[in-house]
Amino acid sequence: MAYTIETIVPLGRSYDEYVEMFALTPSDLNGRILGCADGPASFNAIHSANGGSVVSADPLYDFSAEQIRLRIEETFSEAMRQVRINQSEFVWDSIGSVDELAHVRMQGMKRFLEDYPDGKSDGRYISCGLPDLPFEDQIFDLALCSHYLFLYSAQLSGAFHMRSIRELCRVAAEVRIFPLLEMGSVNSRHLDAVLASLRDGGYYCSVETVP
Repeated sequence: MAYTIETIVPLGRSYDEYVEMFALTPSDLNGRILGCADGPASFNAIHSANGGSVVSADPLYDFSAEQIRLRIEETFSEAMRQVRINQSEFVWDSIGSVDELAHVRMQGMKRFLEDYPDGKSDGRYISCGLPDLPFEDQIFDLALCSHYLFLYSAQLSGAFHMRSIRELCRVAAEVRIFPLLEMGSVNSRHLDAVLASLRDGGYYCSVETVP
């Protein structure tokens, strides 16, 4: 199926969520960062404003700010309704309720939309997607992948995961992926096999608990 704006449910995460999801330290934030499958997250906008170096990669960036804004308006209420129905699958520590989550999500996406036109012109938002990235080898210190790999294990094969993670490792010295659960809050069906294959290939892999 073709990638169109009608097939997207944009739901960007906040800068603070990125810091917690990926356990980012001041040293991490001083490096050159790739955010893969970032969507309308505010991490790039805020990190860049703070003087950080980050590039976001996502096929979503084929579309204009207005197209993305309209799609957010079309899908946001239903996305939050689904969260409310399935709220037992979430950890409500940093964010305490569905209403607070909705506020955090919308504020993050508004910040993204404010930054997106200038960021796209500056080359900080690049339209591309796994498993093939248009970057040179080891150009990034750290690659982050949020809510794509492993989460969509029913839709994306184990082979796709392996090829994508190896590609991320090609362009970055270190890769961090969150979450390692698939839909339904169960461990990804691909996780064990992917970890074993990577380790057999000489990669160092670890599963870490994060805030």
